[in-house]
Amino acid sequence: MSAASRAPLRSNRMNRTTRAAERTRRVRRSAVLTASLAATALLVSACGSGGTSGGGGNTNFVTGTDGVATAAKGERTPAPDLSGKTIAGKTLDVADYKGKVVVLNVWGSWCNPCRAEAKYFAKVSKAYADKGVQFVGINTRDTNLKSAAAFEEDFGISYPSLYDPTGKLMLRFERGTLNPQTVPSTLILDRDGKIAARSLSALSEERLLKMLKPVVAEK
Repeated sequence: MSAASRAPLRSNRMNRTTRAAERTRRVRRSAVLTASLAATALLVSACGSGGTSGGGGNTNFVTGTDGVATAAKGERTPAPDLSGKTIAGKTLDVADYKGKVVVLNVWGSWCNPCRAEAKYFAKVSKAYADKGVQFVGINTRDTNLKSAAAFEEDFGISYPSLYDPTGKLMLRFERGTLNPQTVPSTLILDRDGKIAARSLSALSEERLLKMLKPVVAEK
């Protein structure tokens, strides 16, 4: 076979190799894009500025136009057992605070909306410390205690937070009360340990006080 006749064969083989390599690159790009979109969707569902309660359940909540849900005093459900170790390594049982109004805030150091609201929680917790109000955090999905502790230090949070990296405490609530995928979330317990108000989104100082003040004023 002459050199002239071999040249087209080499050219055809090179073209087939090039086309195969290009197909492989397209498949890889598609796989990376799919994985990226899936990760983004998971992050959005896990940490956002709003959300709805998971599942059904009759929690007797009435949701206002600002997204804050409240339950009438005679129609509230008790909070579940919320006890365990805090970020500081101490034992805490929310039931020990009966007789006080308790503000429960679900947060994670990885969550930007949690960072946006943290300064308001730090401020209001100090302002209401002598008014029979106890703030308690529930830190979720922080596998590194140092990150959670650094968050508290950065925002001047002096109240305790239960360390709940797997979200098991959130699952103890009656169905329809909290959505484990919605962080941050806030609940206010009345002096009897029952759930009086709920927000499934990040709170401003104004909205936090709007939730808290009516429960504090109850006799």
